[in-house]
Amino acid sequence: MKSPIFFDLDGTLTDPKIGITKSIQFALQRLNCEVPEADELVWCIGPPLQTSFETLVGKELTSQAIALYRERFSQVGWSENSPYQGIAHVLESLRGLQIPLYVATSKPHLFAKRILEHFELSQYFQAVFGAELDGTHAQKTELLKYALKETLSPANSTMVGDRKHDVIGAQNNGMNTIGVTYGYGAYTELQAAGAQRIVSSPAEILEYFR
Repeated sequence: MKSPIFFDLDGTLTDPKIGITKSIQFALQRLNCEVPEADELVWCIGPPLQTSFETLVGKELTSQAIALYRERFSQVGWSENSPYQGIAHVLESLRGLQIPLYVATSKPHLFAKRILEHFELSQYFQAVFGAELDGTHAQKTELLKYALKETLSPANSTMVGDRKHDVIGAQNNGMNTIGVTYGYGAYTELQAAGAQRIVSSPAEILEYFR
């Protein structure tokens, strides 16, 4: 069997900026906190939601902020999203090469599966691994350890993602790493985290595995 590829969701398969930032702004507004502009919140795309809100509102208000975020996100935020141009072709081609494909995201799998089905991307993946609503498996190291165990995947599996959390989590599990710069992590962030390869477009992912 060919070695599997695990894809991050936000910033790698789809661009979730509008849904995530608007839902964060909604939560902050309801808590009467300062509400930054959307571009000032893109750093929240990638890390676990709890980590982002602890920075934004402090630990005491984090649970309340997450509940408010999900109130909006579950209704409309999840669909304020779009697949990156060419990503469906890349996934279809990789599947044609008989490479097992999986999703590994810090987003709750409930929302991840809904998004993938909505954009007709779920057909390419053998399984979707995400966090539980209580935060279990939200950290990439923990999530990938669980995913590798569940799929019986070999150590030479590859993680593809746009943030340092993807790279570090993969390294901690002995996986190969590909960082993508078309998402929300800069080249310098991915390089500093130790990504073995960095690409600037979905097409380069396909080119590498061909």
